Amino acid sequence: MTGTAHTGTLTDEELRGLAEHAGRELEDASALRILTWATETFGPRFCVTSSMEDAVVAHLASRVLPGVDVVFLDTGYHFEETIGTRDAVEAVMDVNLITLTPRRTVAEQDAEYGPRLHDRDPDRCCALRKVEPLERGLTGYTAWATGLRRDESPTRANTPVVGWDARRRKVKISPIARWSQEDVDAYVAEHGVLTNPLLTDGYASVGCAPCTRRVREGEDARAGRWSGRGKTECGLHG
Repeated sequence: MTGTAHTGTLTDEELRGLAEHAGRELEDASALRILTWATETFGPRFCVTSSMEDAVVAHLASRVLPGVDVVFLDTGYHFEETIGTRDAVEAVMDVNLITLTPRRTVAEQDAEYGPRLHDRDPDRCCALRKVEPLERGLTGYTAWATGLRRDESPTRANTPVVGWDARRRKVKISPIARWSQEDVDAYVAEHGVLTNPLLTDGYASVGCAPCTRRVREGEDARAGRWSGRGKTECGLHG
């Protein structure tokens, strides 16, 4: 079942079934085909989320749906390069960029929880500055797209191209889940897609500045996130 006239009236169970069926049917499809299905199915109730590590998925989606909503989460702890990438994407790409912010500024969070919560309780910090703002920002959408790839880390190895986000009760689309880093690099080179300058400065995955380091030779792309803390995900993706 496709078409925006239908998805607005589907129950959670029906949406979950739709997502699981599409995940099987589109497993071997191109990223553009997956995004075409998403935009045809959900229309304005579909958005792309981007950390501004690169703009690959935003670029892909804009080819299918010019003016697509691209949601960026400004945690207040980003590198200057990340904010610069966001501003450049907004300036040069055919997207509608939406910036989400936490309920508390960094100063307000420091006053309530104490300074450097990210060092003492990174899960709590992520919940306040990432998870809650995203859940609030996605309220008006039925489906959202991410840049998750299976090769990034063991925790992402089983990422479906289309799946059901049970916590948010939304369809979750990962159109480049099957891509390798070489595929990403080739797409960036072919289309001149904007990327975060930190990716050429030893960072393989770019998050908040206090919790991100350069990766060492042989480490997976996510090893530089929350290094030494036994934490590999912020909570946005499980």
